[in-house]
Amino acid sequence: MTAAQEVPAPEPVLRRDRLDYTPTSRSVSLSRHRVTRLVTQWGYPHLACDAALLVSELATNALLHGSLRGRLFRVELTLTAAALRIAVSDPRGERLPGLRAAEDDECYGRGLMIVARLADDWGVEPRAVGKTVYAELSVRRPVPDMPMGPHVLRAGPSVTRTAGAVRPR
Repeated sequence: MTAAQEVPAPEPVLRRDRLDYTPTSRSVSLSRHRVTRLVTQWGYPHLACDAALLVSELATNALLHGSLRGRLFRVELTLTAAALRIAVSDPRGERLPGLRAAEDDECYGRGLMIVARLADDWGVEPRAVGKTVYAELSVRRPVPDMPMGPHVLRAGPSVTRTAGAVRPR
């Protein structure tokens, strides 16, 4: 078997969204709201909060460490049957992100630690110009704890369990 045959085929893309943003703090908020709305519309509301936090951290890093005057950064959201991928591209390929332990009194430096703890996978990919930092969340449909819908309460005798038997009081 050749190396090309061993590589699994990529998952087919079910949904994709891509938008470029100006490097301003307002763009972080706009990207967070857009991702939350799209992930919910795509049928994964249980991933919306995590996706919003991930895009917020990645977009903030692009703004603080990857922006250049007059250049945009890009947020791309890709949904496959297995994962939701949040990718943020910026023009500064020479400034690669890395995990670091922030001191207790530091205001910054925890973003990638949050990404690493929250995402199922994350990494950096080089581009012809710049880099892409991505985070992936596994797509898991939640199993409800209880049936959804209206609940009907009926009046009746209360019951007590004793050694597996049900007896009215």
